[in-house]
Amino acid sequence: MGGVDVLTLGETMAAFRAGGPLRLGGQLSLSIAGAEANVAIGLARLGHAVRWVGVTGADELGALVLRTLRAEGVDVSACGVAPEAPTGLIIFEPRVADLTRVSYYRSGSAGSRLSEAEAAAAFEGATPRVLHVTGITPALGDGPRDAVTRAVAQAKTVGATVCLDVNHRARLWSVERAAATLRPLLSSVDIVVASEDELPVLVDPGADPLTTLFEAGVSEVVIKRGGDGASAHRPHLTVDRPARRVPVVDTVGAGDAFVAGYLSGLLDDADVAGRLDRAVATGAFAVASRGDWEGLPTRAELGLLDAVPGTTLR
Repeated sequence: MGGVDVLTLGETMAAFRAGGPLRLGGQLSLSIAGAEANVAIGLARLGHAVRWVGVTGADELGALVLRTLRAEGVDVSACGVAPEAPTGLIIFEPRVADLTRVSYYRSGSAGSRLSEAEAAAAFEGATPRVLHVTGITPALGDGPRDAVTRAVAQAKTVGATVCLDVNHRARLWSVERAAATLRPLLSSVDIVVASEDELPVLVDPGADPLTTLFEAGVSEVVIKRGGDGASAHRPHLTVDRPARRVPVVDTVGAGDAFVAGYLSGLLDDADVAGRLDRAVATGAFAVASRGDWEGLPTRAELGLLDAVPGTTLR
């Protein structure tokens, strides 16, 4: 069997981005978005072999999703198509400064038809070094939940590192439902990524998060703190890094960019400090650019943040 660096699965939607309040009308720009796809694109730009697996509609927006991912160097050969369901939509509406309102139109979407069959197909012809999953996909329905569970189990069978980004979406499911699905996976998860307010999904109130996760079998816990930086924890090691200071244009997708950077460092055998350095750098590229993934750096561009502000590259 051949190999890929990272396998991930989930829903990618057509993304409309407004220039102002939707009720005033105006133009919308069209792209794609989805947490796992954002990570896949970020890793591909950094030179890694990535396979994304999902289900799209047999429509033009589904064709856009697949065409864009292919153009970014992401393998979509194991994706499915649901002729009877539409590709999901997401609309980004800027309101105040860098505050963005997000509206989803994904109920009954093709992405929610993801199943164990696609998860099994994801491993055909590919032995991944890393499986990346999020808490978004299993929230989309029984099929996606079973797909994530199957993928995690199969990843452990083939010896892949499993990364779980909690990425809790309160509109999709409650903390209690998320906990019931995600906690049983922890014994097969190597890396947990979460913001501090997402830890209650995995840990009971009053319990020490790190101790609890390490006892469950997790070997590494990465805490995202947005503009306050991030920290990575192992049983006998803690590393902190501040955020890179850049002009904030759009914070949407910054967490996915961070994960792409962290996994890239892992794949390059960087130590924990090196992984965090790359993660906060890719996160900074994301917030300094408009769009979920459009501003993510190539490997050659990682050093651009070290330039003096106002520098013109000639």
